[in-house]
Amino acid sequence: MAPIISVKDLSKSYGTGLLALNRIDLEIQAGEIFALLGANGAGKTTLIGAICGLVRIPAGHVTVAGHDIVSAYKDARTQIGLVPQELTTDAFETVWATVSFSRGLFGKPSDPAHVEKVLRALSLWDKKDARIRTLSGGMKRRVMIAKALAHEPRVLFLDEPSAGVDVALRKDMWAMVHRLRDQGVTIVLTTHYIEEAQEMADRVGVIRHGEIILVENKHRLMRELGKKRLTIELHPPRTEIPETLAAHHLTASEDGGEWTYVYEPNGSQDAIACLLEDLHGEGIRPKDLHTTQSSLEDIFVSLVKE
Repeated sequence: MAPIISVKDLSKSYGTGLLALNRIDLEIQAGEIFALLGANGAGKTTLIGAICGLVRIPAGHVTVAGHDIVSAYKDARTQIGLVPQELTTDAFETVWATVSFSRGLFGKPSDPAHVEKVLRALSLWDKKDARIRTLSGGMKRRVMIAKALAHEPRVLFLDEPSAGVDVALRKDMWAMVHRLRDQGVTIVLTTHYIEEAQEMADRVGVIRHGEIILVENKHRLMRELGKKRLTIELHPPRTEIPETLAAHHLTASEDGGEWTYVYEPNGSQDAIACLLEDLHGEGIRPKDLHTTQSSLEDIFVSLVKE
């Protein structure tokens, strides 16, 4: 099945000589949640702007739902809902008016039932007659999402959707994104909250210095690039690790109460069995053992550093 978003050989540079995007190739499938991760200045917002037709494309080719973003801009743009980082709404308009107006901007006929459906889904119905300037930052963010959904797009871009949003509202937003995906909407999000990507995304892309360095299924990524840590609690503490255990590359905590062993998930049983056997040979009896798995944030930080 053809991807709903196709980016081929896309490059973008600015007059200062900055190469913001460097030969980007990316395909996003219909109905998936795709998280685009990258440090500040990596090119996330520029890439989204290019796909949405807001940034001029000097080199490359972008299609959305089969429509070229340059030669068929109107048809492509109608498929897209965009929630930018900045809260840009008319402060003196009501919630109902601003969402209804956004629908009309895309040439859609008036449909109060759809607007009501969107507002109710975002817990904005009781605020429909409130002026935007009277809303909290989190509510304004919801209004931005409502505006983006007003014209029934097939693709929704969320650029830092949780910026300035409290934890409770962030959880509500995650639930809303999953509901949209279940309704067939493709979601593309950028975020600084890596746990947000870990919670929601089906696939993850990492962009660094304007280049896509990795695109992978989230679970496969965590399985293949993640590390596991075995923490060995000791009593009494031992700050010195015997030379006979050097092959295991153990690290001791400052007080010697814990030793840590980092290993690959594959083949972990044999590695741990060997370590425990060597500990026994040294007369070391662990007080307790427990394991932890690398998070998506650990993997992301490692990739960006490399």
